[in-house]
Amino acid sequence: MAVAPYAKQPWKTLYLTSEVLFVILSLPVWAVTFLFIRPRPTWSWAKSMITAVLRIASSVPNAIGVFLPLPDYRAIEPTSDAEGVWIDGVPHLITSELKIWSAVANVAPDRIPGYWYARKGFSRKPTSPIKPGQGVFLFIHGGAFTQLSAHPKSMTSTLTSSLVELSDDAPHALSVEFCCSSTSPLPERHPFPTALLDALAGYDYPVNIIGYDPRNIILTGDSAGGNFALALTRYLVENKGRAEVPLPSPPGHLLLVSPWVDLSNSHAIPGSAAFTNDVDVLGSCYAGRECPPYSELAYLRPFGMGMAFCNRYISPASLSPFVQARFEGFPRTFIIAGGAERLLDQIRTLRDKMTQDMGASQMGYYEGMDAIHDFVIFTWHPGRFDALKAIQEWLA
Repeated sequence: MAVAPYAKQPWKTLYLTSEVLFVILSLPVWAVTFLFIRPRPTWSWAKSMITAVLRIASSVPNAIGVFLPLPDYRAIEPTSDAEGVWIDGVPHLITSELKIWSAVANVAPDRIPGYWYARKGFSRKPTSPIKPGQGVFLFIHGGAFTQLSAHPKSMTSTLTSSLVELSDDAPHALSVEFCCSSTSPLPERHPFPTALLDALAGYDYPVNIIGYDPRNIILTGDSAGGNFALALTRYLVENKGRAEVPLPSPPGHLLLVSPWVDLSNSHAIPGSAAFTNDVDVLGSCYAGRECPPYSELAYLRPFGMGMAFCNRYISPASLSPFVQARFEGFPRTFIIAGGAERLLDQIRTLRDKMTQDMGASQMGYYEGMDAIHDFVIFTWHPGRFDALKAIQEWLA
């Protein structure tokens, strides 16, 4: 199948219309079927219905490219639920491999928006000077490298809004608006390592502009955002102490929610979760090598898919022998996965690799029973409360 074959009009409208009609016609069939047979025995009828619709929606970007019109890196959209700020690029912090990859991809740091979220009763933006010991969440949103936003309009903002309510010591969160990737037939823009450059700027902002101690930063990412959070941490750890660049120290905490950490699809083998967890919200295009999703092709465009089989920043959990991803020096980490998600095996591999290198005392892990991919962002999901409680206990 071609990449985003229905990205142009009139095919885009025709495709979307057909998908809407398919869902409408399928709803009564699903409604009756799920009265007697559920995708998972523990699922309610309502969860079965919602997940079936979301599974159809998750496949749309592979057909048309960009799906949801949301605020992006080009402007700050005013909102009553967060306070937008401009974050300048940090070309002076780029070194080593990141400098080479940026040159190959012909990308450079640029100004991006960020949105401050706050606990109820607090001002939207933290006030200086920052109190000693005060923590902050730095959030990098998911969206398959190509979608969604840091803005409260985005579905991932539910997680950001919930995190600030979990700890008295971290009442604020800064959500970074990175440049999403796209490729032909849409404009070819923002491939790897653009988002890593944006994440680096987003990290530098609370440290060197606002005044937070890096040890009190809780670097957080969901799905593709988890990939970026890991890559940013790796960059800060591996280049710590370099005389030529004044890099801030690595964060004190790392929180990963359903992180997408193997773009090489090395875990997509018969019998794996990529195939058996076919009731997940992620569609079948995320299950195998023969059909790389649009998002992977857009993200890796200048380098090709082979980059995913040899780059520790892109596929830190890959089973490929060419990916030598080690985790010595990484901060205390907590990982959340869904027991019914397609990415489950690669997340477990990441957990095991990090535990081996860092020690069990530095690793926390929570797996929601029969939970879908990125279930913590869905306010309707029954497993969400327990996952947030597990995060709260880890923070304590």
